[in-house]
Amino acid sequence: IDLSVGRTGDQSIHKVFVDPGGSHCIATVTGGVGGAETFYAHAKWPKPRVLSRLKGLLVNAVAWNKQQITEVSTKEIILGTQDGQLFEMAVDEKDKREKYIKFLFELEELPEAFMDLQMETANISSGMRYYVMAVTPTRLYSFTGIGTLESVFASYKERAVRFMELPGEIPNSELHFFIKQRRAVHFAWLSGTGIYHGGLNFGAQHSNPNGDENFVESKALLDYSKLSDGTELVKPSSMALSEYHFLLLIGNKVKVVNRISEQIIEELQFDISADSASRGIIGLCSDASAGLFYAYDQNSIFQVSVIDESRDMWKVHLDLKDYAAALANCRDPLQRDQVYLVQAEAAFANKEYLRAASFYSKVNYVISFEEVTLKFISINEPEALRTFLLRKLDTLSKDDKCQVTMISTWATELYLDKINRLLLEDDTAIENRNSEYHSVIQEFRAFMSDCKDVLDEATTMKLLESYGRVEELVYFANLKEQYEIVIHHYIQQGEAKKALDVLQKSSVSDELQYKFAPELIMLDAYETVEAWMAYKNLNPRRLITAMMRYSSEPHAKNETHEVIKYLEFCVHQLHNEDPGIHNLLLSLYAKQEDDSALLRFLQCKFGKGRENSPEFFYDPKYALRLCLKEKRSRACVHIYSMMSMHEEAVALALQIDPELAMAEADKVEDDEDLRKKLWLMVAKHVVKQEKGVKRENIRKAIAFLKETDGLLKIEDILPFFPDFALIDDFKEAICSSLEDYNKQIEQLKEEMNDATRGADNIRNDISALTQRYAVIDREEECGVCKRKIFTTTGDFRLAQGYFSAGPLAPFYVFPCGHSFHAQCLITHVTSCAHEEQAESILDLQKQLTLLGSETRRDMNGNRSDEPVTSTTTADKLRSELDDAIASECPFCGELMINEITLPFIKPEETQHSASWDLRPQTNLANQRTISLPV
Repeated sequence: IDLSVGRTGDQSIHKVFVDPGGSHCIATVTGGVGGAETFYAHAKWPKPRVLSRLKGLLVNAVAWNKQQITEVSTKEIILGTQDGQLFEMAVDEKDKREKYIKFLFELEELPEAFMDLQMETANISSGMRYYVMAVTPTRLYSFTGIGTLESVFASYKERAVRFMELPGEIPNSELHFFIKQRRAVHFAWLSGTGIYHGGLNFGAQHSNPNGDENFVESKALLDYSKLSDGTELVKPSSMALSEYHFLLLIGNKVKVVNRISEQIIEELQFDISADSASRGIIGLCSDASAGLFYAYDQNSIFQVSVIDESRDMWKVHLDLKDYAAALANCRDPLQRDQVYLVQAEAAFANKEYLRAASFYSKVNYVISFEEVTLKFISINEPEALRTFLLRKLDTLSKDDKCQVTMISTWATELYLDKINRLLLEDDTAIENRNSEYHSVIQEFRAFMSDCKDVLDEATTMKLLESYGRVEELVYFANLKEQYEIVIHHYIQQGEAKKALDVLQKSSVSDELQYKFAPELIMLDAYETVEAWMAYKNLNPRRLITAMMRYSSEPHAKNETHEVIKYLEFCVHQLHNEDPGIHNLLLSLYAKQEDDSALLRFLQCKFGKGRENSPEFFYDPKYALRLCLKEKRSRACVHIYSMMSMHEEAVALALQIDPELAMAEADKVEDDEDLRKKLWLMVAKHVVKQEKGVKRENIRKAIAFLKETDGLLKIEDILPFFPDFALIDDFKEAICSSLEDYNKQIEQLKEEMNDATRGADNIRNDISALTQRYAVIDREEECGVCKRKIFTTTGDFRLAQGYFSAGPLAPFYVFPCGHSFHAQCLITHVTSCAHEEQAESILDLQKQLTLLGSETRRDMNGNRSDEPVTSTTTADKLRSELDDAIASECPFCGELMINEITLPFIKPEETQHSASWDLRPQTNLANQRTISLPV
């Protein structure tokens, strides 16, 4: 790019500034007639443009707006001049010139040239915040504020400018920002005294109310004396800044200095000619976007390559004992181990054993587990050893099961040892809830809870038992779900409520409920029964032993109400049908002084309404024996009655209350003789109770007859009266009895007369039936085959087992008028009846056929010449066959009703039709009268 076009005289390029994106370039030219001029060139332009408004100003520095700049616009940028002035300017590529130039600031106190500028911006809720740093040969200025650049710098008319002054001579004062992820993170100022550097925090919250903000952190000064080897002090002529290093141009060498340790780590030599070497390297620069560094002289550009500069930074931080930064820069576990080991050794040397244990636990490779444990054992530091073991457990994976179990067991023993030592040192440790003893107990329990899955159950329990730590043993058993141990401990301590709470857990086996039931109910019957009632999966039958044992204890004679409450709950709420439960409840009722509950229980029908269930579930024989033993007479009467032992019930009831005996006697309804017998027992008792010489007593006994509702007569109770009783006392009763007998005799006579009349009617009906007949037209057809009824035997096969009426085939005539040949009727009925009935009819017909020669009679009653065989049997079989097929007309009876679901006309009947002539027949010549015996 030729910047001398149109200019005369000697000229030289003073400074060239390129933005980080490589799109915008500003160059300052000095010399010539017109003085200093500033040019702007865009990467797409063939030639630069003069910024006319800057004519005469010697621009030494440019601060690009790295966050806002674009390819087509510089946005706002800051220019620093040789006269100590700052200007704001913006250039758009399409305008071909500067949009504006604004004066911002001028150094008045100490006018010096601005040598370098840097700017950062940040969008915040209240607007845009600007951060500007500028350097002169002796000072570093920092500006910050919210708003526009113009307003930010205008505010410094009323407030002091923040600056750092480092006097001294320097060939070229430079200011560099290191950019990481498009944001400056630290800076370095090449000053006359040394390299002043530090971190940048543009999100700092320590702002002043006036908008000022101190965004510089961790400031330090690298003195140039550290860069010489004892020889003459030489100051760098230029500098570049990487993430961890300073690149300093000293003579024709580049010395690379670590920014953290301030040590020279490398010296770079340039391969240059003697002529170039005599003139020297001009300076260093960097490409922030690509992360590259360059050195240049009059003829050449040298690239300085940076390869993995952070690889040894962990060592640098470690040497400075900045362990957090060292760990942050470690790249593999071995490097981290070395950092942790240095920390551990330092803490161990300072006798900070607990801290050392924590660091040792993080080391996995450079020192063995055994070495560390022996270190703490040798100095008798069990606390540190326990801490090391616990921290080591955190670093182990679940796959190291064996090692995890061993370390956990060792830590358990160390905890137990610590607890015992605390008890020995302080006798009041148990009472003092805030003592170290209780805190260690809590810590130990938390440890067992965390390691319950890796601790060996048997070994741990032996350890706890050997140290006498019963409560911790119970706690661990609870964690391992060894509830039997826990419950047993609580029972031994008399804490039934805690034991029952354990049993209520869903993971506890039901078997433990039954196993500890006897001990728990003896310990606290109320709480135990309440727990049983709350638990839904219990089998009450398996609790019978516990309840019987509790009820049999002497102190529980009058305290069985809790057992009764549970049994009543089972019977009434759970509808339990177990005879054992009912028998036990009955036995407890029987032992109570008041038998009302017993009677209610006996009278309650628990099985009523349940399918296939008895009315009661207790054993009545056992109940009777028990009630007899306990002398519960009323209950015995009820049981006798329930067992249908009414005589015993009445006999026992008479000893208690005659009214009860009468009620029992009256319960018998289906056996009149037994009922009378029971009332006689009551009557005998009443007569004996009322016996005496006074006639009034006899009258009372006789009045008892009225209560029997006529079941007993005076003659039934007379044998119970004494021989000396006067007839006058029985006169009324005897008369009443005689009147009843007279009424019975008259009633019997009336019944006999009715029977005689009925017999006469029956005889007349029989006589009339012998004359019964039916009139059939000679053209009458069979209802099945449609042939004429009066078909001769030659034309129609004689039905087997029937007599022929002369030359006619056997037939049936029904009162409704339908007629059928016998064989047709059999065929029709068997085809329409169900299978069993059809087989029965055919079997009867077969038996009649097998009888051989049968007795036949003609219509006039004459015998045939065929032999007669088993006539009586044939008549019986024929009667059965008649009943089977001719009990009703097949067309008018149930058989026809049942055929509704069948086809109206069978396939084989489609060629036939049936017609019924029901008109009165007047031509008697065509009629035949046949008398059929009934």
